[in-house]
Amino acid sequence: MSTQDSVHIYTAGFSFHHKPFYMSEMDGVKNYLMRLQTDGRCRALVDGELVPVESGDLLIYSPDEPYELLIGEEPNAQGELAVESGDYHIFFGGEWIDQWWAKQKRPTRIRVPLNESLLSLFRQIVLEQRRMSNPYPEISGYYMRILCLETDRLLSEHPSTTPRTYLAYRMKHFIEEHASLSFKLEDVASHVGISVSRAVHLFKEAFGTSIMQYTLDVRLEMARERIVFSPMSLEDIAETSGFGSYTYFHRVFRSRFGKSPKEYRMENREQIQTGIGVRSPN
Repeated sequence: MSTQDSVHIYTAGFSFHHKPFYMSEMDGVKNYLMRLQTDGRCRALVDGELVPVESGDLLIYSPDEPYELLIGEEPNAQGELAVESGDYHIFFGGEWIDQWWAKQKRPTRIRVPLNESLLSLFRQIVLEQRRMSNPYPEISGYYMRILCLETDRLLSEHPSTTPRTYLAYRMKHFIEEHASLSFKLEDVASHVGISVSRAVHLFKEAFGTSIMQYTLDVRLEMARERIVFSPMSLEDIAETSGFGSYTYFHRVFRSRFGKSPKEYRMENREQIQTGIGVRSPN
């Protein structure tokens, strides 16, 4: 890896506090800092003010930017005062990071969905840093690049950080992660802690489509890719893509793509063999 492409991770870890904790770097952190609040609450310096930080808040600080963290008594889920705060934190830098940071202005605090894809990136970086003997240190650097780019994607997908849009995007990510499984509207609403009627309204308001229609769209796209690229039987594809029965899958697939799953598989595999490529869905 060239110097220009370098990414360095200086410290990475996970902390959970049950006792008060205070940290202050008013002269600025020496490297970039990315901190994801996963549990409980704390307070951190954002735009010159010590503000509440909750689960799902991602903080990003650049070098020389003042940093202050206060973990004390905050209301828990039951409304009781308690000291409870969990977070992933990464101090990092490098030429690639400098270039990434300069590409756009990012807020210090970003609301993000605490889904497995994001958490696994933090977790993997921490695990790589804990290796006593690591002949491939650049691996953690590549994970860090992905995390930075994923952060930008999340920011572009839902730049608004209002509670309403945050809940809507959390539901959207829940659907995308669980589309291959059977779930109900109640499960989606329960995931974000609101009623079914409010969940339906917020999702429609944010994305212009219903929860069930979006779920169907995700499942059909999942099935379409498997039909073309996997050796699975059409019945197995229907089942593993979240459809309750092959009859229903056959009907909605034909309605969406204008041909049966079998016809779609034969046509697109012929195109692949002749070098034409897969036809994009209408």
